[in-house]
Amino acid sequence: MRVVVAIIQPTKLSTVRDALRELQLDDITVCDAMGYGRQHGKSALFRGNEYKVDLLRKVAVEVLVHEDELETVINVICRNALTGSRGQIGDGKIFVLPVAEVIDIASPPPQYGSAG
Repeated sequence: MRVVVAIIQPTKLSTVRDALRELQLDDITVCDAMGYGRQHGKSALFRGNEYKVDLLRKVAVEVLVHEDELETVINVICRNALTGSRGQIGDGKIFVLPVAEVIDIASPPPQYGSAG
């Protein structure tokens, strides 16, 4: 199994989530994130003063997938997270991480629940 972590624009969250639901992937985790890549923040004006916004708002979407679903999930996220027809700098990144073990907190295996 793998964890797919997609850092995307907040405006694309509902589109990506709906596309993942169409793949019957209903178990996702969504977290607020802040950061920047190649765009290095931006300048803004507030009450006549210019200031630099170094960290831009993003959303991190995490999905646990089987190996045979991995390529499909990545393609669906890429297609649905684009801004515009070809995408832009700042649309996000996708990270794929291996999963060593999954433990359900409600029913852990005996070796994890015993004291000693």
